Amino acid sequence: MAFIYITSFNEKVVASIVAGAFCLLVSYIASERPNSESARALAALGDRLLAVEQGDLTSPTPRIVRDTMPKLATAVDSLFAEVRASIENAHALGMYDPVTSLPNRLHFRAEADKMLAARPPETMASMLFVDLDRFKNVNDSLGHARGDQLLIMVANRLRVVVTAELGDGQMLRPLLARLAGDEFTIFFPEIGEVADAERIARRIALAISEPFELHGHSVDIGASVGVAICPAHGTTIETLMRAADIAMYRAKQQGGGRYCLFSEELAAEHQQKIDTEAALSEAVQRGEFVLALQPQLSFATGEVCGAEALLRWNHPRDGMRLPGTFIPVAEQTGIIADIGDWVIAEVASMASEWQSQGVKRRISFNVSPRQLDRHDFLPRMRAAFADAGVPLSHLELEFTESAAMDCSEAVLHEIAALRKDGLSIALDDFGTGYSNLARLRALPLDRVKLDQSLIADIEYSEQARVVVQAVIQLIKGVGAEIVAEAVENVAQADILRAMGCDIVQGFVFAGPMFEDEFLSWTRNADRGSRGSNVA
Repeated sequence: MAFIYITSFNEKVVASIVAGAFCLLVSYIASERPNSESARALAALGDRLLAVEQGDLTSPTPRIVRDTMPKLATAVDSLFAEVRASIENAHALGMYDPVTSLPNRLHFRAEADKMLAARPPETMASMLFVDLDRFKNVNDSLGHARGDQLLIMVANRLRVVVTAELGDGQMLRPLLARLAGDEFTIFFPEIGEVADAERIARRIALAISEPFELHGHSVDIGASVGVAICPAHGTTIETLMRAADIAMYRAKQQGGGRYCLFSEELAAEHQQKIDTEAALSEAVQRGEFVLALQPQLSFATGEVCGAEALLRWNHPRDGMRLPGTFIPVAEQTGIIADIGDWVIAEVASMASEWQSQGVKRRISFNVSPRQLDRHDFLPRMRAAFADAGVPLSHLELEFTESAAMDCSEAVLHEIAALRKDGLSIALDDFGTGYSNLARLRALPLDRVKLDQSLIADIEYSEQARVVVQAVIQLIKGVGAEIVAEAVENVAQADILRAMGCDIVQGFVFAGPMFEDEFLSWTRNADRGSRGSNVA
């Protein structure tokens, strides 16, 4: 009013200005209030999202967000639900085997550790390690999909055995898991005595030995079971699993389909194997291998017709070691390839030296299945002898009956080509494998060596003589000469000569000897002189 009085401003104009200002104020308030609610809602949503850093995936969307932005709140809740489901699925995949739905190795170790820690100190526990026998054959013949189905059936049988052992439910529940491939393990946190663990292992072996019906196929596999006892064989899950694993391998070595209880003897053998493996890896470089030569005599002429090169390991601590103490380890680890290359180089050098001295003796040497599996082995062997200037006619390659049965057609073709160029081919340890007679007839062979197990009792057993005579006739039928090895006495030699054996090798005439002694012995062979044997 004062403003109107002083300025003499028109009242209507002033009223209009005041009214306009009031309307602007009301419009601002009306528009600013919703914007403030949205800002607070967005701030609350931001705080909720930041809470995920602390692992909060379960709290609902804040109420202010649900009130002001219901669609956004629904979308956020759905997103968190999907994230939680994905995490749970990932956890399940990380802790359980997707094929059998059993706990996997990670889950088993974590849970077994807890169960072992909670075990009363005065009670015994048991670890069982189960490895399927002949499972690879199922994958190879029926495919991996059928193999997975078989694993599910095996897991169900193991569940039945474990459930049956719970009895009245007073025992702590065992933990069954699939570790990998065809390996399963069961941890019993409480057992009454060692005999209970052995009984369970026996039941598992019997349960898995029953045929499985798999899409019209009757599948026969087995299981090798290793048993370890806590605290006798270890007080941690790691040591118990290691002990059960060692025992399982012994059960498998004994033919499978059985169980084996861990023992200190097994532990010592396993440690020796580890030590042998470690020493073998450097033995070739250190020059610790040597060759001993055992003469082969012709029954027809009585002359030395050749010699077998036998590997010896001059171990720095154990002294001279025979092949049986280290060749199996070398085969398993693949070191046999390096050893085999050394043998070929040594035989080539020896044969070359003999040739320069005018010594005409055939040298036989063994090759392993692992060597034959290498596609370049036979070409490299041929090249090694060619470089040394040694005719293949001075050499004889020996491989075992089982290796011959497993050879590919390509390998057999290469062996036949070597034989055509003069190399003699011998089948070693005949009578210890499972020969396919049709395959035997097709093999490129010059000689077959009877295994010592065939002739061990021929001087006492009529049945043994009948078997040997039948084998000799079989070998004669495929056109090969017969070599009897490990002949120990004159009685055996006389019987084998009468049966038609062609060549004899063994202590009855001479044992293995080193090169200088062998050459001296052969020079005096006509006078019956013998050198000292190498044990």
